[in-house]
Amino acid sequence: MNSEQSGNASADLQQRIDAIESGYEFLLAYAAQGRDSDRGAGEGRNVREFLGKMAAALDGLAVVVVACADRHDSSLADGSRAFFDALAEDARRAEALIKLVLSQTDIGSQLVDNLNASIHLRALLTDLFVIDEAFKRPRAN
Repeated sequence: MNSEQSGNASADLQQRIDAIESGYEFLLAYAAQGRDSDRGAGEGRNVREFLGKMAAALDGLAVVVVACADRHDSSLADGSRAFFDALAEDARRAEALIKLVLSQTDIGSQLVDNLNASIHLRALLTDLFVIDEAFKRPRAN
């Protein structure tokens, strides 16, 4: 991977993490509203927009993470393969869950509250927190 590609992978990963984290923050606030439906929500306040951005960020996430790991430390991707496999599975499950919610005619606060509580989404968020911190640290000698 050349430096331009690795820089693009890092920027791509950060954008994906930001979309997932900001989406989750929005979902927490949405769940607290006690809404029965998402109908009538204005632009920038529409739960479907945030869920769509989260789903897009999850699509191919594991590939981007491994590319960034290779850039950060070439032995990291090999030595952490089991973790990256778990992250890929967590991303796949969270994406499927988000798509299930998006398929609903009405997205109410209770459904979003259950989504927020899902172990699949929480595992993914924790994976991303670990990755984000690990890539900020200097490489081991």
